Amino acid sequence: MELCGAVAPTLPLSVMISRTLGPEVGGSIGLMFYLANVCGCAVSLLGLVEAVLDVFGADATGSSGLRVLPQGYGWSLLYGSLLLGLVGGVCTLGAGLYARASFLTFLLVSGSLASVLVSFVAVGPRVIQLTPRPGPNGSSLPPQVGHFTGFNSSTLKANLGAGYAKDYTTGAMMTFASVFAVLFNGCTGIMAGANMSGELKDPSRAIPLGTIVAVAYTFFIYILLFFLSSFTCDRTLLQEDYGFFRAISLWPPLVLIGIYATSLSASMSSLIGASRILHALAQDNLFGMILAPAKVVSRGGNPWGAVLYSWGLVQLVLLVGKLNTLAAVVTVFYLVAYAAVDLSCLSLEWASAPNFRPTFSLFSWHTCLLGVASCLLMMFLISPGAAGGSLLLMGLLSALLTARGGPSSWGYVSQALLFHQVRKYLLRLDVRKEHVKFWRPQLLLLVGNPRGALPLLRLANQLKKGGLYVLGHVTLGDLDCLPSDPVQPQYGAWLSLVDRAQVKAFVDLTLSPSVRQGAQHLLRISGLGGMKPNTLVLGFYDDAAPQDHFLTDPAFSESADGTQEGGSPALSTLFPPPRAPGSPRALSPQDYVATVADALKMNKNVVLARACGALPPERLSRGSGGTSQPHHVDVWPLNLLRPRDGPGYVDVCGLFLLQMATILGMVPAWHSARLRIFLCLGPREAPGAAEGRLRALLSQLRIRAEVQEVVWGDGAGSGEPEEEEEGDFVNGRRGDAEAEALACSANALVRAQQGRGRGGGPGGPESGDGGEGPTTALTFLYLPRPPADPARYPRYLALLETLSRDLGPTLLIHGVTPVTCTDL
Repeated sequence: MELCGAVAPTLPLSVMISRTLGPEVGGSIGLMFYLANVCGCAVSLLGLVEAVLDVFGADATGSSGLRVLPQGYGWSLLYGSLLLGLVGGVCTLGAGLYARASFLTFLLVSGSLASVLVSFVAVGPRVIQLTPRPGPNGSSLPPQVGHFTGFNSSTLKANLGAGYAKDYTTGAMMTFASVFAVLFNGCTGIMAGANMSGELKDPSRAIPLGTIVAVAYTFFIYILLFFLSSFTCDRTLLQEDYGFFRAISLWPPLVLIGIYATSLSASMSSLIGASRILHALAQDNLFGMILAPAKVVSRGGNPWGAVLYSWGLVQLVLLVGKLNTLAAVVTVFYLVAYAAVDLSCLSLEWASAPNFRPTFSLFSWHTCLLGVASCLLMMFLISPGAAGGSLLLMGLLSALLTARGGPSSWGYVSQALLFHQVRKYLLRLDVRKEHVKFWRPQLLLLVGNPRGALPLLRLANQLKKGGLYVLGHVTLGDLDCLPSDPVQPQYGAWLSLVDRAQVKAFVDLTLSPSVRQGAQHLLRISGLGGMKPNTLVLGFYDDAAPQDHFLTDPAFSESADGTQEGGSPALSTLFPPPRAPGSPRALSPQDYVATVADALKMNKNVVLARACGALPPERLSRGSGGTSQPHHVDVWPLNLLRPRDGPGYVDVCGLFLLQMATILGMVPAWHSARLRIFLCLGPREAPGAAEGRLRALLSQLRIRAEVQEVVWGDGAGSGEPEEEEEGDFVNGRRGDAEAEALACSANALVRAQQGRGRGGGPGGPESGDGGEGPTTALTFLYLPRPPADPARYPRYLALLETLSRDLGPTLLIHGVTPVTCTDL
């Protein structure tokens, strides 16, 4: 294939798969392909030993047997080891000697094949005495005879049926799958060129051309031999004499020479292919020090270390000794590798990668899918145990490589597939079909310096409930005055932050002259299609000195040389230290409140988070926090800066607070939290009535919570509060002193209820016993809208500071979108 119009890389087949599917999957498949070549070499050598002993063995019973070589398991192992030494010597000396030896064996095999084809026509009918087979008790069966009939239609008709016999090595009855497994080993050499692509002058042309020619040539020769054999030889001769070509040949020794040359060529091809695969895997350092010896090469570039490594493994496989049993395992391994080749092409085609431009004009994803399905089907038909074991081994190897971590510069087809699928489904995610029943928070968290915002970053991750989560950052500057964009180089650090903090967030950075304008940019353009932020999250603007959480968080630990575990640069070197107390800020109080007002104008919900650094680490972890001290999550769904006669818990903002608190309770770390809702009563409202209505609403919404009534509305300085318009205090229609007193009173009310059990009854903070009980871990407060007059923004921020002072971790929330629905 061609990538980006360039020549295909000169890499073994397994490494090409790794470069396509990624190191985790490709590396495991590459090792499986390596094992297939190792076992294939052993199968060829065992076949060669069997062919030699059939003529020269001491137990040979044929008329042409020379009977000079002793036989037995140990002797067969010795002969196989000697032949392996010969093959290993050729491969160790380099690909040049192997190529010359392969060409010589090709000439010998071609001559032998030509003599066999001529013999089918030139030799007349004859009766062939067959070698007696051993019986069940060690005795020999009666001698049989086979017939070479010449071209005879009766012979062809008699051979058309299956008629499977027993395997002479195992005694098991042969089937289509077992015959396929043995025959398939004769076709595996077609991938030898791909394995040696590093030795080829023009691999992008030689590999596809050579592979297609090899497939066509092999198919033609096998079909021709099948046809001629079934037309001229009876079934007895075909089943009982595996060397019947010698009996019908014009010159039998030439057949032996062809058999020996074929076996030697196949074993050399498998061994040198295995060594190249192993050397490539070692060079990629996928398996660490285990494959370190395979990196050794000679001055000419021959990986003799990998050859010796493979030679030792083949020697171990020779201990099995049973040819057909080993052949089935080899076939399964090869089928796994071939399925991976088809899967690689199928993945690239389905990913619609523009740089995937195969030169083979008949390529189609249909043929790839058929190839994958056929390989998997035949694997389980041949040997379900070997197939399942090979897939299990591949899975374990893939898990090992995933745990170790592989090179990230190769490119992963999984990323291309994900991009293609995500784009397709994003187009189908129609914002016009959104419904409140399926609402979820989609957060945009604006972060100035993550070193001081790490707890908030993790708390927002818990609040997202499977929704979109975007980390936004504004870099101050003007692109017209800069030589290049300063934002792009920062993405790597922010993505590393997401990985180390273990949050599921996207990163969106922008360049702007002011933070307010940058926030407007992010609110408008963050997200894509139906996945756009609907909630803005900000840290609270106060005078508290920022803390450096990188120094105390174990996930951001670093060594003395300024690197993290694994050798990557520490994030503390990629982000500036926190702002020193008293130093100027990038955002003024005026712009901070203006940013909140901008978000509400854009119909975005707003969350202001204060004192999140006081949350214990177990509350921000990904695990369960059920073993910690019992605690409460308090929700105040009424605007405490706008008291009025009657509860305000059922407005859109109040329901938004309830929804966000309920979502937080779904997180494992907050499962043990008890949700408390404080229902504020006016001085003229009877206790119990409003609580009943709220409990009915909670029942409909399936929210489990403890409801407590507190009297509120007479603490602003008047015994009979008047009806107030929206935002009386924050807009300055009441005096600053009166507004400050109201905020202080509301703050005292909330603090009085924190840390109390059921003691905070209708009487407010004065009632109850004040005993020890579960503490409040997090408080949800109603965030009033900013005043219409920008001149009142600093005063508005001061009221919020007074309202939330000393409350511990607090979220001030203003919701503008409906989030609950009681209809089915």
